[in-house]
Amino acid sequence: MLILAIGDIIGRPGRRAVSQLLPGLRQQYGLDLVIANGENAAGGIGLTLSTAEELLDAGADVLTSGNHIWAQKEIIPHLDGEMPIIRPLNYPAGVPGKGHIAIGQVAVVNLLGRTFIGDFDCPFRAMDQLLSELEQQIIIVDFHAEATSEKMAMGRYLDGRVSAVLGTHTHVGTIDAQLLPHGTAYVTDIGMTGPIDSVIGDDAEAVIQRFLTGIPHRLSVGKGKTAFNAIMVKVDDDSGRALSIDRIYQEVE
Repeated sequence: MLILAIGDIIGRPGRRAVSQLLPGLRQQYGLDLVIANGENAAGGIGLTLSTAEELLDAGADVLTSGNHIWAQKEIIPHLDGEMPIIRPLNYPAGVPGKGHIAIGQVAVVNLLGRTFIGDFDCPFRAMDQLLSELEQQIIIVDFHAEATSEKMAMGRYLDGRVSAVLGTHTHVGTIDAQLLPHGTAYVTDIGMTGPIDSVIGDDAEAVIQRFLTGIPHRLSVGKGKTAFNAIMVKVDDDSGRALSIDRIYQEVE
């Protein structure tokens, strides 16, 4: 089975890149499943119904998210609906939405890190509990976390128990895509699908002014050429072990 995971999609430029490139990639590689992190798809923060539908229509099968999933309130009622959107598993009980979803023989899980992000339930223990309940052999984890060490620790912790641990959130792709010793594919961060001439997707000048002045203000999505960052994982259908992991990078004018 070939699975593609697309990194944090930033606003309209990111959505446009997905719409332009994903249909061709599905055909070129014969992809079986496409996972896309959409928590920044609506104007650079959050997800709306229309932006979710746009990504699903473009060929994404599952939309993962992170700490910004609550930024656009209109999506919240849909988190308990039929749309294949998941929020991090390790929010407290009673929070709207679900932390994992089954698509055929694959379970897709969303986890949220705690270091430099916030005080959430332990993602390690939340994953232990879920693994005791899942029936799927192939398990893909989007670990939305800030700290490299926390991501790497999760990869090692789940090595041999899931098919892939793929990091999101920092928007900067890392070069450490690898197969861990017990058969789990791992990368610290997939990278963003968003404007290259930016600071992690936002207008560069606005970000620089925030650093210079310390005055908070709304940031706008950058413009210009867009990077498409994704990770492709090949998984053995019977064992759930990853067989290969490859970075996919393209640019859209």
